[in-house]
Amino acid sequence: MTNQKTLTLRSFDIPELHKFGIGFDNMFDKLMRVSAHQQTNYPPHNIIKLDEDNFIIQLATAGFCEGEIDINLEKNILTIKGSQLPTQADNSEVEYLVRGISMRDFERTFTLAEYVEVTGAIVSNGILSINLKRIVPEEKKPKSIAITYQK
Repeated sequence: MTNQKTLTLRSFDIPELHKFGIGFDNMFDKLMRVSAHQQTNYPPHNIIKLDEDNFIIQLATAGFCEGEIDINLEKNILTIKGSQLPTQADNSEVEYLVRGISMRDFERTFTLAEYVEVTGAIVSNGILSINLKRIVPEEKKPKSIAITYQK
């Protein structure tokens, strides 16, 4: 007699899975999909969901000085470029025993959902934080329709 194991597949409650992303799941999915298809993971990044309408993209930018990072938004494509300027230290005869801090140029792109705007960017402790906010125009927001009952 053979010992057969029965696997039971529990049903998935799809609305329950998506309740956290109402109104923003499309943007979050696009951010994750685009960042997953990047050829490199440099610089490392985080995507933080603050609430239904606010997100932060964080990039590790240690070693980049003021003026070496550019952020552009064109047609819902957010592009962050880092290009280090030559310094006097690059010209000196420095012998590195360990060089664990990458000093290479980078370009990262993120596709933003409709109505998502960049509200600011700040560098603190080597982390570039880009604030995103979904601002839906009044005419695009859901509205309640009054029902008239006839007697």
